Amino acid sequence: MFNRRQFLTTAATATLATTCLSQGIRAARADGTAAGTAGWRSFDVTTKVDLQRSEGRADLWLPLIQSAGEYQKAEAPRFVSADADIKIEIDAASGANIAHVTWSDQAQRVVEVTQRVMTRNRDPKIIVTATPEELAHELKGTPSMPIDGIVKDTAMKIVAGRDKPEDKVRAIYDWVIDNTFRDAKVAGCGVGNVKDMLESGYFGGKCADISSLFVALARSAGLPSRDVFGIRVADSADFKSLGRSGDITKAQHCRAEVYLEGKGWMAVDPADVRKVVLEENLALDNDAVKAFREKAYGNWEMNWVGYNSARDLTLPGGTLSQGFLMYPAAMTSRGELDCLNPQTFAYAISSKEVTA
Repeated sequence: MFNRRQFLTTAATATLATTCLSQGIRAARADGTAAGTAGWRSFDVTTKVDLQRSEGRADLWLPLIQSAGEYQKAEAPRFVSADADIKIEIDAASGANIAHVTWSDQAQRVVEVTQRVMTRNRDPKIIVTATPEELAHELKGTPSMPIDGIVKDTAMKIVAGRDKPEDKVRAIYDWVIDNTFRDAKVAGCGVGNVKDMLESGYFGGKCADISSLFVALARSAGLPSRDVFGIRVADSADFKSLGRSGDITKAQHCRAEVYLEGKGWMAVDPADVRKVVLEENLALDNDAVKAFREKAYGNWEMNWVGYNSARDLTLPGGTLSQGFLMYPAAMTSRGELDCLNPQTFAYAISSKEVTA
């Protein structure tokens, strides 16, 4: 989703870093406008955090929305906080932009960040290219997403007899949908531990689990691929279960991309196919599900915005490690706060469509 070349700008209390767009894609203007607005929508996405009083230092990390090709254009974040130290830092491996907010011993630990983002539905006509370095990075395994052993063996069985990269991609996409299911009991978006899924033979999970399985299998088959972690910001035109507006505190969603020569990064979303089956109470062979299965192979409805593609990272300025960064993360004298419990964390995320 994001090229790892960066440029820096400065704004008020923070050093703002915005990832450059992929090669051949022009950057959004600072005011968020672009030549031609057909199909574009604008949203203000606001995250409010109020850390409960604790002794000593407190650290907060927030994923930031980044521009990505000709389907998502993000403005620099706007921060409101009385006494926090705010920096925008970059994960060197993935290029993820992360707001790092710290307090020393202040009584009030409150921050609000708002980003305006423009989106339009993504289809195969929107070409997003990549550098050789970027593609090499998206072929590597990670601790939670290895590409050897049982993962490699499974991928080779799935793509056996297929020579064309696109045929391999389609085989993996279909295998993941046919063999997984959405498990409503899994907390949050899941953990995305691919090896555990394959070794246990239990293929129930949520979006991070299902998307990570697709990505790891694709990488094992020699296809550059990556998760894209983000959040839903509006209702869906496809299915009610695939949208959220207003209060989006629990609307995080992980998608995936795979690179095909001559076509660039291709959007896929096997996890949402399985979400539709469960939450719309439809069979996998239902006509509406089959139609959406075809749509989710190459298209994204952009009632969602992407944060980053970071995996197995250590958050900047600290020692806290995360499998991925899709939720706020915080560390205080009480230890790491539970990102899946926003009431006790405490944080809230909202979206508002900008129509004027």
